Amino acid sequence: MKALPEATRAWVADLVRSALWSDDRVRAEAIAAIEADHPELPAEATADAWIAEADAGWRADAATWPAVTDHDRLVEAFTRLERQGIVVLQGVADHWVARDELARRTPRPVGVAWFTPTDVWHAIDAGMLEVNLWHGSTANAAPGDALLDDALAAFAAAGLEAHFDEGRIEVAARWQRRPSRPAVPRGPNG
Repeated sequence: MKALPEATRAWVADLVRSALWSDDRVRAEAIAAIEADHPELPAEATADAWIAEADAGWRADAATWPAVTDHDRLVEAFTRLERQGIVVLQGVADHWVARDELARRTPRPVGVAWFTPTDVWHAIDAGMLEVNLWHGSTANAAPGDALLDDALAAFAAAGLEAHFDEGRIEVAARWQRRPSRPAVPRGPNG
């Protein structure tokens, strides 16, 4: 089933608002999606327009956000996790990246908390970030594990509600990451 332009445009907005990737990668991903899903549209010009529109919307929304956002609280929780020896991998492709990161570190960390870009996009749109938590051995955290208790405590200390459900930590948080780079130019005259 072919994606509607509105769905692709919303996905491009999530790419922009997540701020996980470089501007060049966001543009390349947007162009590829438009070429695949909407071959009738001029891919590069459409991507540039949708990215500029998303960037402007993001900046306008960010101007209305409270002084401390859920993303600020997530950063605080991630810092707490890192201090406990739990590596935090934000927006990684999949579990193989987490496994490889654990394997390359000596000594092995206590654990790894990781989530994918799709998890971030869900937090942008639905206000819930799902975080995977593994022991340093790559074994999943489970109820009763001190590792899980410590991770949940880190989210609570940062002012975020979190609970373990079906193998993941569900954190009630909107990904309200503030724009940190200059605005995207809107055409030849900026």
